[in-house]
Amino acid sequence: MRADYGKGVGYANIDGRDVIYIISPGFFLTALDAETGRPLEGFGGRVEIEGFPETGVVDLLKDLGHPYDPYEGIPLERGYITSSSPPIVVNDVVVVGNSAEQGYNQSRIENVPGDILGYDARTGDFLWKFNVIPQPGEYGHETWENDAWEYTGDISSWAPISADQELGLVYIPTNGVTIDYYGGHHPGDNLYGTSLISLDAKTGERAWHFQMVHHDIWNFDTPTAPILLDTDNGPIVAQATKQGYVYAFNRETGEPVWPIEEVPMPASTVPGEQLSPTQPIPSKPAAFEYVGSSEELLVDFTPELKQQALQAVAEFQMGPLFNPPMRANDPSGKQAALMCPTGAVNITHPPVADPESGVMYIMSRYSCGSRRLVSGEEADTYYDEPTGITLSRYAAASGGPSPRHPAGIPLWKPPYSRITAIDMNSGDHLWMLPAGETPDRIRNLPALDGIDIGNTGSGAVGQMVVTGNMLIYTNVTADGTPHIFAVNKQTGEELARAEVPENTRYGMSSWVHNGKQHIILQTGSSLTAMALPDY
Repeated sequence: MRADYGKGVGYANIDGRDVIYIISPGFFLTALDAETGRPLEGFGGRVEIEGFPETGVVDLLKDLGHPYDPYEGIPLERGYITSSSPPIVVNDVVVVGNSAEQGYNQSRIENVPGDILGYDARTGDFLWKFNVIPQPGEYGHETWENDAWEYTGDISSWAPISADQELGLVYIPTNGVTIDYYGGHHPGDNLYGTSLISLDAKTGERAWHFQMVHHDIWNFDTPTAPILLDTDNGPIVAQATKQGYVYAFNRETGEPVWPIEEVPMPASTVPGEQLSPTQPIPSKPAAFEYVGSSEELLVDFTPELKQQALQAVAEFQMGPLFNPPMRANDPSGKQAALMCPTGAVNITHPPVADPESGVMYIMSRYSCGSRRLVSGEEADTYYDEPTGITLSRYAAASGGPSPRHPAGIPLWKPPYSRITAIDMNSGDHLWMLPAGETPDRIRNLPALDGIDIGNTGSGAVGQMVVTGNMLIYTNVTADGTPHIFAVNKQTGEELARAEVPENTRYGMSSWVHNGKQHIILQTGSSLTAMALPDY
């Protein structure tokens, strides 16, 4: 299957010529002359598909090592690969990531591994492949028990890749293994699932790695580009995670900047599941979001609202960050296990950092999900064209129960969305502010009449950029109107706000044109440029 998906562009100046690199729908690497927009002469080779140009394109599927048809791609029973982030060019090497089928949409255990590919930026010649599931004799192979390395997959690098040009290293965030929420067929820690991998861009050899989640069944994939900073601790790479933590490493050696401790976690009650007994938790920085679920985190604006919240979650299993999923009709009588947070950060609202101060800014929100497991046979009926052949013993149920507060407010304490400033020199939090404004539907709730709940944040997330004296972010006001906000980057104090045409997604960029700084927003299906005031 060739999936019609691709996102973003890479850029390099090659021998004095500006070149744009695109992973286009169907999983092709295309090189374009930036001045003319024409396919780059001498790059790649002829693609065996009618209508393709004679030059400028590489068929990426051919270098993954799986049987495929030029038109149809890889057979669905084996899986498929596409792309959700741009390639990156590192010292004349184009490094290509990928995206596999979402693990929560799978009921079968076979899939294609999201191996990382490297190409010559001038010629498009294939240089190397890094196996994200280690093969026999490779580092980490022993973390795949039950011979799962032979048949299962995912572990794609669907989030953007980062690089240090001077060190010649690329930093690759990954997701988990097939399938989400159940891993009985692939016991072991499963390297390089949900990891940060550092590769030599010239050779594709592993420099170092760190696995943030062992045997990831929670969909805790690493969802944003790693951030490179020069700090008092030397050159670091920092990875924000869905779990609400930042993991920081020396970007040359992979040594953690602050200790990361293996913390005991509960075992699964699902037959066949063997979870890791511990998970790695950073000692610094502290979590930037609520972690796990408990009665203490339930909304308590009034005793009545707190009691209603307790009743709403009574049939659900609360617990720590790595709360194990539960099967339908669990002997406990609980409907499902709560997983909190489900995505404190994500690709749609990536963190940013100030290279001058070494401060990292993270927009996040606390949300909980509940997944219950059903038989693989039942889950398989949800999908018209499932990937793989062999049914999993268990798989995620479609939809599923989700606790809701009867008053129509979030079950959990605010802020519903927030921005946290973290000094990556010390690992300390500097300030936190609610992002956006309390929605009118909550502010005007009769049950809250006469009660000052402060600014809860909107619950929406947006994008950010750092300037010389400001942090600029997008979010919504109380009535849901999209705005752009400017705050003092040292204190979080609001400086100004302005309405924008539509809600924003993915990223915000900053440019200087004719001596004036501008920002560009992705607003709906268009771009919006705004000039910043002089300072």
